Amino acid sequence: MVPALAASDGGLSTVRIEDERRGSPTILDRIVQKWSTPIMARPKEFDRDVALDRAMTVFWSKGFAATSTDDLLTAMQIGRQSMYDSFGDKRRLYLEALARYQQGSVDGHIARLRGKQSPLAGVEAMLAGVVAEERAVRERGCMGVGAVSEFGCSDPEVSRLRAASERRLRAALVARLEAARAAGELRAGLDVEIATMFIGTAMQGLQVGARAGSPVKALRDVARFAIASLR
Repeated sequence: MVPALAASDGGLSTVRIEDERRGSPTILDRIVQKWSTPIMARPKEFDRDVALDRAMTVFWSKGFAATSTDDLLTAMQIGRQSMYDSFGDKRRLYLEALARYQQGSVDGHIARLRGKQSPLAGVEAMLAGVVAEERAVRERGCMGVGAVSEFGCSDPEVSRLRAASERRLRAALVARLEAARAAGELRAGLDVEIATMFIGTAMQGLQVGARAGSPVKALRDVARFAIASLR
């Protein structure tokens, strides 16, 4: 047998073996892999919750329209395809970030509301808590209020998220104000439903004032004044 190498094609070699005894060559193809099979690059793994928190901070600071996809990718420290695969498009990411923000925000409000033995002191703690200690956080204002300012009632999904958060916080606030009235902490004849709306409006005003850079002392004075008006 006389082996002869055929031309290499794409990294694979064909070996021809001629059987001289039979008078005509027969070809036995043996495919020999010369190189390892290329491995496709895997997308870089990342912590989805961390990436979502980073995206939330960008939307919280800039709003939906002013935030670019590049802003998000830079903050999240992930690639474009990873963002689309994990979160969908910019709008879906915004809605998920807004839902996350509102869940955490309402959780914090309710914890402060229920964290004092005195019901009215709990309401005051909730109002005071709107004014963040850290300036960078304070000047972002409230992402939920920002969504209202940007979309109004024009976006059904944003409105649905806002309504769900408002119902949850309102129920907790009404219960606390009812407890304050039962404890004699509210002035006689005060309408709890109107007081609830008043506190909610005061919270929104404080959040807008914080974003506008109002002094911390002035904002907390407003919170104390709001509580004093209920007594």
